[in-house]
Parts: sequence; C-alpha cells; structure tokens
Amino acid sequence: MTSFDSSPTLNAWRALLALAVVFVMLATSGWTAIRGHADDSAPRAKALAAWARGTIEGHKLPGADGTAQQLAHFFGTLTSHERDELADRYPLVVGNLNGAPVSLRYRANRAALTEARAVEQKRTVDPRLSADGRQDANRRMRRFASLLDDDRQILAFDPSDTGRVAEVFGDLDHAERVSVIVPGVDTNVLTFEKSSRRNTAPVGMAESLYAAEQAASPGTKTAVIAWADYTAPAGLGIDAAIGRLAEEGAVRLSAMVRALPGTSRVELFCHSYGSVVCGVSTRELPSRVSDIAVAGSPGMRVRDAAQLGTSAQVWAMRDKDDWIQDVPYLDVAGLGHGADPVSAAFGARVMSAAGAIGHTGYFEPGTRSLANFAAIGVGAYQAVGCAAADADCSSGISVRSAA
Repeated sequence: MTSFDSSPTLNAWRALLALAVVFVMLATSGWTAIRGHADDSAPRAKALAAWARGTIEGHKLPGADGTAQQLAHFFGTLTSHERDELADRYPLVVGNLNGAPVSLRYRANRAALTEARAVEQKRTVDPRLSADGRQDANRRMRRFASLLDDDRQILAFDPSDTGRVAEVFGDLDHAERVSVIVPGVDTNVLTFEKSSRRNTAPVGMAESLYAAEQAASPGTKTAVIAWADYTAPAGLGIDAAIGRLAEEGAVRLSAMVRALPGTSRVELFCHSYGSVVCGVSTRELPSRVSDIAVAGSPGMRVRDAAQLGTSAQVWAMRDKDDWIQDVPYLDVAGLGHGADPVSAAFGARVMSAAGAIGHTGYFEPGTRSLANFAAIGVGAYQAVGCAAADADCSSGISVRSAA
C-alpha cells in the first residue's frame, strides 16, 4: 500500500474482501490456489546451484541456507583474497548471505548489479521481445545502473521476477542504532526509488530518515536500511488482504535483523503492508529490537499489541487524511490483518502524524511524523510528539531502554 496517494473505491475494496472470503473458504475446504513455483532458471536459483557445487581451496562451500553464525564463522576462516574471490565468483549468493561481512556483500552486489545491467541491456534490443518487453528491460537496466552510482551500499539484491533489494545509509558496522524501513504494497526493484516524490519510495524514505536522525542527534552513530528484500503484494488484490506474503517476508526480515553486525539497537519503521510484515515477525526478532513503529497500517495480524509477544516498544501513527482508515479492520479465517494499531484498545503508543498528508507522506521533511520517527531512531523518546488521543505516549520508557 505504499504507492497509493488517494483513497481507492471503498465499495470495490469491500467487494474484493468479500471475494477473498470465498477464496479462503475454498482453500480451507480442500481447494488450493495455484501459486507460482520457483523458477529454476531465475538468476539467483542458478547461482545457488553453482554455489552448492562449488569449492574454495579444495573445501566444499557451506550451505547457503546456514545460520548467520555458521556463515560468519566460515567467512572468518578465509583470507581476504578468498572472500573476494567468492564474492566475484558467486555475487548473487554472497551478496544475499546473512552472516557474510557487510563490506563483502556490498562488493558482491555491485558485481551482481553489473551483470544484471548487462543482461537487461541485451534485452532492450532483443527482437524476440515485444515493444513492451524491451521497454521493461530498458527500465530495469536504468534502475540497475542507478543502484551502481556513487558507491551505493547495496546490502541485498536479486533481479529475479520483480526484483528485491536493500540499501544501507550510514556505517552499518559501527552504528549505535540501526533503523530499518519496511515498505508496503507495490514495492519492487523498479519502485525502490523515484525521481519525483522521492520520499514515497524506500530509498527516499531512508534518506529522509537518516538526515532527520543526524539532525536530531549529531553525536549518535546511526544507520538506516531501506529494506525491500521481500516479495510485496502487487496492488490492492487478494495478496494484500491476506498474510501469506507477510509471513514469507517476516522470515526474511527477522533473519536480516538477527545477522546485523555489532550490538546496535534496532528500530523498525513499518509502512502500510510493511506493518503486517513487522507484526508477523515479532516473535522471531532478537531482543536488540527496541522499537517497532507503524504508519498507515492495515493491521499487524493481532488483536492488540500484547499479542505481538515482543519486548520492543510498539508505536503507531496515522494521518487524518490517510485512506487506510476506511479499510475494514478485521480477521476472518485469515482474511484481513486484525485490529487497528492506532485504536485505544490496541495498546500501542500513538504518535502525531501532523503534516504527513495522506497515505504516503509520513517521511516528508518538516512533518511531525518524520520528526517522531527520528526521535525514536536516536532514542530521544522525550522528543516524541503524541497524538491528542494519547497525550502521554512517550511516558514510562526507561533510560536503559533509550540507551
């Protein structure tokens, strides 16, 4: 739900929910929806197959599905030359391995992006493709070229299907606090950044938050991750009304957070459907996650904040003009995402979103919403501006929690 700026036709949305109920009932009665299967010819699938057969200095490579600790140990046993060799030989694997050194992942993803750009450049003139196909290839080629600009720190990249990507702003290895932005519907490699209305896309959101955090506390070492490394729903279809993609995304999100270097505090900033992902992930997140803040949320797939089962402080905000408030907050046989996070009964700390203007304006400079996010990001809880309905939203947070 990241890309929508005005209210969709609510009658159509409610009709879609009714239709989705039918699908859910059919599924629970033994009918199974046809889902896409993993494409063995996809770039990363082929890279993983090559990695599984690979060796380094005569020794078999570890499973790419190993834990972050196992993979960190493996890379710790290698020389710098051997690590670089693996990054250059298997960029689509190393660039996405939780547990691999951050700087090595940046190197690998530059190599993967270079290869992906070359593939798309060939497709732009491929006579076997339609005009639309060549145009799509041109858009992807330009996006990959942009991601290669100015030594950008790409933490994850997969060009398969609609693409997944994550980018770091700041020094992740030495950060005291790390903010992770989890975006919503219609997030993919092409929408990861925008030239106009920049702050409605993950890159713009992260850049805006990083600048606001530096301004709020210049002495605090922060890093911000624009995390679009999951498959988000495309549009307001059935996938946006159920939790399947959120559950898959939550696995990836919690794995990434557990693998972050150092001992930094981590804050999650979850927008729209991204808040569903964050809600599902809470029981697998490590204790270093101190705050989970949601904006424009359709629900977190729980009835209240206590059901999230997390020690992190849970924050919520919604602009008065955000159309998401008109979407039914329900949970019927897996349909819908549960209670409204800004309702008093939910139990989150409700912040002001003044100035946000609609569903996609929460990260705009000069807004109270962005200032509140930045205050949470640097642990300056006393600076959080509360919503009128929750005037003491920042009370009861210990000094230890803010450290």
